[in-house]
Amino acid sequence: MDTNQPIIPVPQAAINGLAVVGFVALVIAGIWLAVYSTRFVPDVVNRIGAAAVYLGSVFNPADEPTLSVVEAPTASTTISFGDSSSTTSTTATQSRTNPVKTTAGERTSSVYQIGGVTNTGVLSGLPDFVVSIDSVGYLASTSADSFVATSTMQSSNRPAIKFTVKNIGTNKSGEWRFSASIPTQSSYLYYSPFQQSLNPGDSIDYTLGFDQPIAGSNKMISVTANFDHAIGESNTNNNSASASVTIIGS
Repeated sequence: MDTNQPIIPVPQAAINGLAVVGFVALVIAGIWLAVYSTRFVPDVVNRIGAAAVYLGSVFNPADEPTLSVVEAPTASTTISFGDSSSTTSTTATQSRTNPVKTTAGERTSSVYQIGGVTNTGVLSGLPDFVVSIDSVGYLASTSADSFVATSTMQSSNRPAIKFTVKNIGTNKSGEWRFSASIPTQSSYLYYSPFQQSLNPGDSIDYTLGFDQPIAGSNKMISVTANFDHAIGESNTNNNSASASVTIIGS
């Protein structure tokens, strides 16, 4: 028996056809993967991504000095000549043509406030940020105006903090930033955009909330003004403040 069977070559056309089919299949698979990524992957990323931060602020200018103008008291005076049956009166503004007897008038004094008097002196020295925590709570909605003060909240809430940054130094600050460490699932550190310059005595009240909190007691929320030391200050030991909250849930 002859075991040396002849090898029948595969037609080149068949090989080319298989290559085309494979290429088309790869193209279809790539298109499907792109469509899947576009439609479904963002939803997954959003569910496991960083927490959203909600920020509101109110600028408070420094108290400006006011000028008080005090109106001088007015009074009339009676001067008598001769006996009681013949009396002639005169006042501080005596009239020769009509001398009428007058009696002492009631003493009056008035004060008028003239606002808008700004100190135009040249500023010198350095700014000095001080951070203070006003209250803790949560946001009832995504608006910073929905703040509810409490130290205990559910994990389904949006924990929030009210704090104030004030320039107690002797010079304007220039633009600056602050950071906030918040207890989220990913231990998020928030960096603010640039904030407006603060003159001496100016302050800004902030409300900062966030979602995806991590449950537990004594969860710290801390705020640091000028965290990157971009602004030279006379004192940096008062740039940070913190407060704790209790978050119930899983």
